[in-house]
Amino acid sequence: MIREIASPLYERFVRLQCHHIPAHIAIIQDGNRRFARLQNLPRSMGHRAGAARTEEMLDWARELGIRYITLYSFSTENFQRDPDEVGDLFELFKEKFKKVTDDPRVHKDGIRVRIVGDRKLLPDDLRRVIEKAEESTEKYSGYHLNIALAYGGRNEIVQAAARILEGVRSGTIKPDDITPEIVEEHLHSGMHLPPVDLIIRTGNEWRTSNFLPWLASGHESAVYFCAPYWPLFRKIDLLRAIRVYSQRIDSRISRDAAGT
Repeated sequence: MIREIASPLYERFVRLQCHHIPAHIAIIQDGNRRFARLQNLPRSMGHRAGAARTEEMLDWARELGIRYITLYSFSTENFQRDPDEVGDLFELFKEKFKKVTDDPRVHKDGIRVRIVGDRKLLPDDLRRVIEKAEESTEKYSGYHLNIALAYGGRNEIVQAAARILEGVRSGTIKPDDITPEIVEEHLHSGMHLPPVDLIIRTGNEWRTSNFLPWLASGHESAVYFCAPYWPLFRKIDLLRAIRVYSQRIDSRISRDAAGT
């Protein structure tokens, strides 16, 4: 009873400390498998619990006015996992991307859904479902949900370099004209994602796994590590992460005002 009363009050207290809301949050959703092990469940159930928590988190993010969310859902290294687990994950991704097309919330709130990563590595049937979801939301600009699938930070830079090199070969880009802005234009197949303001990682892991290195590390984004496994991530955890980002912005504003 006391917790039911205290939790909403504490959420409001932390929310009042969030003076600045990040435009772009990147989340490393870690701990689905450990959550399943803790609950004596199959790994597939841990991933499904994580997917359910993702949907809740997206509702919280929209309430707070966060317009860009990028989720680290499947890395290039994850292909090395047990084939049955990978197959279960791909089936879950297909199910969720199919839902995008018919989900009234997606169309009501104008959510554009896209993937980040090397889609050539994905199965054909999953690619087709993804492409349909992307096409059904391509005109939306209210919110942006980016799913990192078959994603690797180093691979991202290599692919951008290859696209720039092709431009140099074709004569559309001059070597002397290559700038950080040109590199950003060629990241993620020209998706033009804004810089990452805040990275969140769950599961008590203290590393960013080279996620979005150009948009996050290159722009010195704030980082928040927390202990809960992803299926146990709560709204208060999101608010605490945003508070860290907000405190960093407040500190920067104070330094600028002091001229230091």
